Amino acid sequence: MISKKYAQPLFMIFMSFGMSAIMSGVVVAVNTSLSYGFVERWLYSWMFAFPVALIAAFTMAPLIRPLVNKIASKD
Repeated sequence: MISKKYAQPLFMIFMSFGMSAIMSGVVVAVNTSLSYGFVERWLYSWMFAFPVALIAAFTMAPLIRPLVNKIASKD
């Protein structure tokens, strides 16, 4: 098992992976349809989307976390 201290970075990696895959797939489908070659276009697009999503997640998390903690209920 992986140490609990790596849970947050691992979560951000998995979320970036999934969200970039879904979003790049939707954008490619909307812009070029599900025609022949869709998978190749999607993978090419995702190849750029995943690193951007990963960098954005690690950059934005420290900025967003305090905001969420401020507005979230303390129940």
